[in-house]
Amino acid sequence: MPNPQLSILVVDDAKFSSVMIGRALSKAGYQDIRFADSASAALALIEQRPANVLLADWLMPEMDGLELTAQVRQQDEMSAHYTYVILLTGRDGQDVLSQAFDRGVDDFISKSAMHEQLVPRVYAADRLCGSLQRLTQTNRTLTEDLNDLEQRNLIDPITGLGNSRYMNQKLGDSLRQIESRGGALCYLLIGLQELASQRDRHGEEYHHELLRGVARRLQQLVRPLDVLSRLDEDHFGLLALVDDVKACAPSSFKRLHEGLNLKAFKTSEGFVSLKAGISLVSVDANAFPTDAPAVTTQARSLLRDAYATGRIVPLRLKQSG
Repeated sequence: MPNPQLSILVVDDAKFSSVMIGRALSKAGYQDIRFADSASAALALIEQRPANVLLADWLMPEMDGLELTAQVRQQDEMSAHYTYVILLTGRDGQDVLSQAFDRGVDDFISKSAMHEQLVPRVYAADRLCGSLQRLTQTNRTLTEDLNDLEQRNLIDPITGLGNSRYMNQKLGDSLRQIESRGGALCYLLIGLQELASQRDRHGEEYHHELLRGVARRLQQLVRPLDVLSRLDEDHFGLLALVDDVKACAPSSFKRLHEGLNLKAFKTSEGFVSLKAGISLVSVDANAFPTDAPAVTTQARSLLRDAYATGRIVPLRLKQSG
């Protein structure tokens, strides 16, 4: 059965031919039929509303069917639509038809066999357009789902904290806020040296259990509005906004350092002590221009000293020069 809502555009400078085609298609059950007497008029109609099937005479003044097809394909690219193009032609020859297919034409109807070929060819286009529409909708849905997943991919599935992407977004937002409105931020990189060896010794399940324990401990030690994330296998990040950069001092985060290093974690394998190294990078308006990668890179570079000294190692970023 034909799809009555199939959008068909007939382009022919001969009025008699258009009337004959329209009458045959209406009789076949198609209701959405538009007419244009030139290629430019057809393009204007397509710009207003795309057509599913374009029936056009190959030989027209001003612009022939091949040139019209090229223009339609450009509009298709802009609108993520596909127009099924059928040319009406009295021309024969394999070379001619191959040239037309190369230019984007989908099918032909011989003018000498118009009565026999018109409706069956449009029926075939109808079925293909239905399939194309379903594929287009499926692809659009998949793209939207992937974009949605991409947007939502901000949570670490093991701890329920934000992940590195989430932290980078928050850090970038906070830097822009400080640059325009003032204030300061403290970025802490928390490294846990023993996590890798604990995983090797007791397995992945135990490793996840320990990560969740660390996440819960950290959540108890930080302020409610601080941003806490699990960055990778053995690193957590903390972002705290403060009014004055002087608040970004190691003493402000002493309880965080002691809470990780002096208090053991209860696990299914018993109590486990971890050694945490913490680096602290502070940023205020005097640090700009800077960005999130610069802050996190500096924090990474300080972590070795933090492990070696057993203390929080601070750095205040300042504009070079």
